[in-house]
Amino acid sequence: MHCALYSASTCRSCQWLEKPYSQQLAEKQHHLQSLLAERPVAQWLELVAGEQSAFRNKAKMVVSGSVERPLLGMLHRDGSTVDLCACPLYPASFTPVFSLLKSFIARAGLTPYNVARKRGELKYLLLTESTYNGGMMLRFVLRSESKVAQLRAALPWLQQQLPQLQVISANIQPVHMAIMEGEYEIPLTEQQALEEQFNQIPLYIRPQSFFQTNPQVASFLYATARDWVQALGIESMWDLFCGVGGFGLHCAQPQTHLTGIEISAEAIACAKQSAQTLGLQQVDFQALDSTRFATAEGEVPELVLVNPPRRGIGKDLCEYLNRMAPGFILYSSCNAQSMAQDITMLADYRIERVQLFDMFPHTAHYEVLTLLVRN
Repeated sequence: MHCALYSASTCRSCQWLEKPYSQQLAEKQHHLQSLLAERPVAQWLELVAGEQSAFRNKAKMVVSGSVERPLLGMLHRDGSTVDLCACPLYPASFTPVFSLLKSFIARAGLTPYNVARKRGELKYLLLTESTYNGGMMLRFVLRSESKVAQLRAALPWLQQQLPQLQVISANIQPVHMAIMEGEYEIPLTEQQALEEQFNQIPLYIRPQSFFQTNPQVASFLYATARDWVQALGIESMWDLFCGVGGFGLHCAQPQTHLTGIEISAEAIACAKQSAQTLGLQQVDFQALDSTRFATAEGEVPELVLVNPPRRGIGKDLCEYLNRMAPGFILYSSCNAQSMAQDITMLADYRIERVQLFDMFPHTAHYEVLTLLVRN
């Protein structure tokens, strides 16, 4: 993938861009195998890769510059800014949207936030696109509510120019820190969930819910989990750290008793909407802490699926899983190092199969799916 921003040394986020893609994949596979070298793996499956460019469905843009000439991109540690509207990781459909958003910022009088001076209002623009219908979700991250009325007044022009903007909101993030968003979300459109679909499974993205940024590879990941679980013939499962329910909804059959747990109420609202659309009757999604739920629950499912944040599931949950002894654990991870540490603590389980999914080309990061079977 050629990137003019990388060549000019203005953005080096894709640290591995100079490596041939085949080498990137080989190094990731080697890294994963080295992490699991101390435990026998019954089956290594061939890694899954997708497109090398234009694969992202989400842009997280720092807003800088002036209200008349805003920049959308990133802020370096030295305070310098770079416009990333031409980043080749974004699909072509983002380009005209970025252009119109710059005009809209001036039109609405949304002064970009100046980090050094701690002045201004508009901190970030967060844009997400559905690969299912081309609809988009746009979030304005503001320092305060002082510009919300101006934003509302100017929105009809933007919606007329960009009818694909189905979901629009304002997020209030008042803290002078590199925090992407705050807790308070102000809806600016009646619709507040963007519909996506992977493998004929409807999924919904709300403003404060996490969703995979590489839809093509994520679709393969969910389909693989579905195939592995269906082959086991299980009738009850937990989906811990379930997010919007992608894994559990793929794996659940009409007869499956599925419990999905996620700390984010917004994500759980999405998961419940998907379950209702699918007509699943034996599904229970709850907005709870996954570790606290598991350690307090008395019943033991046949399979526990975990998809934790980068820190992994941790000692407490590993110890509890060893004691409760489900027949199977399906572990999806975006950090193979923490996953390997967790697996070391799951001493009563053997590794049945492992597969790498290259969700993040041109970086050292990747996703991995591992099936653990009770000894």
